[in-house]
Amino acid sequence: MSKLRNTPVIVGVGDIVNRSKSIEDAIEPLQLMISAIQNAIQDSGLQAARSAELQSQIDSVDVVQSWTWPCDYPTLIAERLALGGDGESRLHLHLSDHGGNQPAKLVDEAARRISLGEAKVAVVTGGEALASLTACVKAGQIPPQNWTAPNRDIREVFSPTTREIQTSLGAKHAIGNPIHIYPLYENSFRAHRNQSIKDNHAESAKLYAEFAQVAERNPISWNFGSKAETEQSIATVEKRNRMICLPYPLLMNAFNTVNCAAACILTSTENARRLGIPSEKWIYPLGGGGTSDSGEFWKRPSFWWSPSISRSLDAALDVSALRPEDIDIYDFYSCFPIVPKLACHHLGIPILNSDKPLTLLGGLTSFGGAGNNYSLHAITEMTRQLRAGKGKNGLVLANGGWITYEHVICLSRSPRSDGLPYPDEDPLPGSVTDVQIPRIAEQAEGAAIVEVSFPLAASPESEDPVPSARVGTSH
Repeated sequence: MSKLRNTPVIVGVGDIVNRSKSIEDAIEPLQLMISAIQNAIQDSGLQAARSAELQSQIDSVDVVQSWTWPCDYPTLIAERLALGGDGESRLHLHLSDHGGNQPAKLVDEAARRISLGEAKVAVVTGGEALASLTACVKAGQIPPQNWTAPNRDIREVFSPTTREIQTSLGAKHAIGNPIHIYPLYENSFRAHRNQSIKDNHAESAKLYAEFAQVAERNPISWNFGSKAETEQSIATVEKRNRMICLPYPLLMNAFNTVNCAAACILTSTENARRLGIPSEKWIYPLGGGGTSDSGEFWKRPSFWWSPSISRSLDAALDVSALRPEDIDIYDFYSCFPIVPKLACHHLGIPILNSDKPLTLLGGLTSFGGAGNNYSLHAITEMTRQLRAGKGKNGLVLANGGWITYEHVICLSRSPRSDGLPYPDEDPLPGSVTDVQIPRIAEQAEGAAIVEVSFPLAASPESEDPVPSARVGTSH
């Protein structure tokens, strides 16, 4: 006889933001995460005694890897919250790999553990304090006062956009960081649609202006209360908005220097009911899926589409028993405009003026690029909006690397429509391996078809700039 499966629900979400850049106010990521977890427990709607019981039942802690300060966060959180007691060995403690896909992946996996009876109450959390760390580095105060000792030496503020390109074919041509690869895709996608550079630039500026309006109204946004950037200010290349890599000026790049954390608490409907958590607090994870494209970007089938984005979207919808038209609200990861554009293109959604939200946060430029943890804030915000009746079903696309790692999760105000239990496994393999890729010739010789060419820095007003990066296929 098969074991009766549990139905996982999100019962509490919490966020916290520390907007101070003063070194006297520098709060470490660990404390930000603890505060977010406490906010999530309070969000469950339970009175003090029951809240304490909910906390005591936590037997699964997943933490999104922090860019800011390397520590054994799952163990430290378990100690701070007094989890496990004498049975600490039964705790599931996990620190993720780096990648913006990780929040959706961890929530998906936590829901699966709840469903399989492998966890009673699961916490997924993550946090960054890059603004505080940057201030401390500038002040020569490293380590910051009262921060937990790191488990490796810290010499600089980590950022994937400024790290040294590793020795590779990409490095030979000075291309390989996110600030290069996302523009590569944008230029290729533009050419695939027969779009001019000028029209493409205007489209991106308008999209990010729409996103900025969302961030301006979001209380957990880094820029909450500040006047939103406009289509004109985002499009205009000038000193404060210098070109980083065509076609993206600074205001189309992720802004990572923030201090914020998020947390999500999951349990079963049975346990939620026993604790007395109101059913209007329940949001159902329906399913998820994710995969990755090659980490060697030149070993990809093309640059105008992403197999990992397309397949992750399709698989998550399929295992959740949903169709694209069933989704009411989206949050597409948006470190650069190309990611939501590729998602929209695949799903058949208008890139501009969509009648369904494409972001609930405002994107990594305006909301703030919270390291690997951006999409956990998207999941907490989607939970709040679904509770408030702003749609029945939602979808979060979490992206990492340079359009490399993807994970998608679907959430709903209602249980699965097909009556099936939460999916037993990720429906996708870890990486995409069944696509045809071009033969790689490290030294170009002979005739070829140029798929995409673009300058690393130029004006979007120029329709025929001299390129300094070319990607092509032999002919």
